[in-house]
Amino acid sequence: MAENELELVDQGAKKKKLIIIGAAAGLLLVLAVVAFFLLSGGDSSAPVTTEQAGVETGAGPTVAQGSALYVQMPRPFVFNVAGANRDRLVQIRVQLMVRGDANQALAMRHIPLIEGTLLATFSTASADELITSTGKEQLKNKALIDLQTAMLDVVGSAVVAEVLFTGFVMQ
Repeated sequence: MAENELELVDQGAKKKKLIIIGAAAGLLLVLAVVAFFLLSGGDSSAPVTTEQAGVETGAGPTVAQGSALYVQMPRPFVFNVAGANRDRLVQIRVQLMVRGDANQALAMRHIPLIEGTLLATFSTASADELITSTGKEQLKNKALIDLQTAMLDVVGSAVVAEVLFTGFVMQ
């Protein structure tokens, strides 16, 4: 009698294992299908006009449209800023958003120019400005304008669409 009960328990455990394995396999299949559609379904063969993309025309240097790509600066920017009470040390990690492979290649080729321009812009800030989130946002906007101007002078196009702070430490 005890052997029959053990066999029933073993069969029940086997059925549970099969159900769990089947559910896991089904979940993996669903995730694979969703990932496939998310990665390949976003491409459109029709070009997007500036009106469809919601881009304002005539608002400063324009960056060629394309897929968003990111260029990581090889090292963080470390510099001193003056404050009202004391000087502070700031470290900023930066990534640049560019549009299209051509702009990514241009940005990678001109890393020294980009680093020099960003460091010059960052060093003009004060510690009192960088404490607030609006001050950080203003610094990003000024960095973008200065960088687009420098790239426009050298390359002939703005290249960079956005300056992103991926790390910000002030001591």
